[in-house]
Amino acid sequence: MKISRLLSLILVLTLTAFTQEVPSVLRPPKGSPLALVVFEDLQCPQCARAAPLLAQASQTYKIPVVQHDFPLPMHNWSMDAAIIARYFDTHSKTVGNAFRDYVFEHQREILPDNLRGFAEKFAAEHKVDLPFVVDPAGKLNALVIADRELGKSINLDHTPTIYVVSDKKTATPYLEVKDLSQLYAMIDTMKKQ
Repeated sequence: MKISRLLSLILVLTLTAFTQEVPSVLRPPKGSPLALVVFEDLQCPQCARAAPLLAQASQTYKIPVVQHDFPLPMHNWSMDAAIIARYFDTHSKTVGNAFRDYVFEHQREILPDNLRGFAEKFAAEHKVDLPFVVDPAGKLNALVIADRELGKSINLDHTPTIYVVSDKKTATPYLEVKDLSQLYAMIDTMKKQ
């Protein structure tokens, strides 16, 4: 009798684990069976190294990269860079992503005092006006903070935090990529599930 109760309890716990809701941030966009979800800090050197690998994997596997801002408090210009990137997103996501790539490319040269100059140069090259005050109402700042809070809600504490996510209802609908050399293998694993 005790064994059957124990087995019943194990079955219930197992079913509960499988039916627990996966946070929406760890699901791919509608219409995509897989995606790469990344929480990044534009001042993070490891994020700069990861960005081209994620772009290459996205092209190779034809899956989207869903980027989230996660500026870390220890970085003295990452929040401002994220807000400027959000400004460029208002013109087009392509321009916003190009700015992020530009920041990663010039990361070692950027300081709090010259970030604005880099943004102005980028804006001129892309024929986008950059206002003197980029976020007068604080809406872009709120979006960056919302992304950071979203990351905190799933216990993020470092950047980059990269997930391969699937739309399948499996035991593991997402995997965190802790070693970039394993990115392609992890995508392959998720595709097979």
